[in-house]
Amino acid sequence: MAEPSLVLNGATKRFGAFTAVDRLGFEVPAGSIVGFLGPNGAGKSTSLRMALGIMTPDEGSVSLFGETPELSALRRVGFLPEERGLYKKMTARQTVAYFARLKGLTASEANARADELLHSTGLGEFARAKISKLSKGMAQKVQILSTLAHNPDFLILDEPFSGLDPVNQQALEEIIREQHAAGATVLFSTHVMEHAERLCESIVMMARGRKVFDGTLEAAFDALGRRARIAVEPGFDLPAAFTETGFQLERDAADHEDGADWWVVSLPDGRSAQGALRTAIEAGAPIAGFMQEEARLRDVFVSLVEREEARGKLPPKPEPEHPAEAL
Repeated sequence: MAEPSLVLNGATKRFGAFTAVDRLGFEVPAGSIVGFLGPNGAGKSTSLRMALGIMTPDEGSVSLFGETPELSALRRVGFLPEERGLYKKMTARQTVAYFARLKGLTASEANARADELLHSTGLGEFARAKISKLSKGMAQKVQILSTLAHNPDFLILDEPFSGLDPVNQQALEEIIREQHAAGATVLFSTHVMEHAERLCESIVMMARGRKVFDGTLEAAFDALGRRARIAVEPGFDLPAAFTETGFQLERDAADHEDGADWWVVSLPDGRSAQGALRTAIEAGAPIAGFMQEEARLRDVFVSLVEREEARGKLPPKPEPEHPAEAL
């Protein structure tokens, strides 16, 4: 089995009395796409900086390709930082070639690679335009291409979709898929969980500096539990019809304007929403509505954070310094 591209083992980082990352541990298997998820301030960027050796953990360890994050390992990494920054007087072609040279390509190799990337992503006609003359979206795309310039084995992207319009977000998703198909390992952080739903094989979720989930997308959705909603005409005792069926019912607290009685049905492993509906029909329930609930990652995250809070495993939310910050 190939060596994991990245391993964090109990990595902790403090800034004075504040613990930004608390005993974080996870692996990024070679050849995988892993989403590193959580709200702003969860500790994602600090964790990525430890992964790259920019910061040293106060406790725990980091392994990049089986060694400490030093130059030999870092040459195999393409890193897109959250803080964007390019030399505005350089052209798009010069910028991509410059970063390729920094990673060891010769001048001719770097220029050829820059031309290849710019033309393949629709920026060929802007190759000789200065960064200052490009739109914000095009400049961000140039920075992303600079990350790919040396054909890295491992892409680490910190909030890569931030600031991109929907069209360019879709284009970046396609670039990530192409790089993965070519053999690259990808780790990207984001607080927009829809990107992870479309791209990732597995995810790591953080909240307030601590890990709350580490596993496959399927396991994440299973952690939330699958549910359906069934409405019956008022007066019918639906819970009685579901006695000893294995399904669990609770009254739907949502405000429905149809006058029906709505119930939330929790689906145990191996049981489907259609099976719950069939049970109700066979019991003679006067069905007034039915919805199969589609879980989303944001729902999973909220549920996991609430669970960890109930267990006392998350620090309290920081109090805002000014009342306006709580709005």
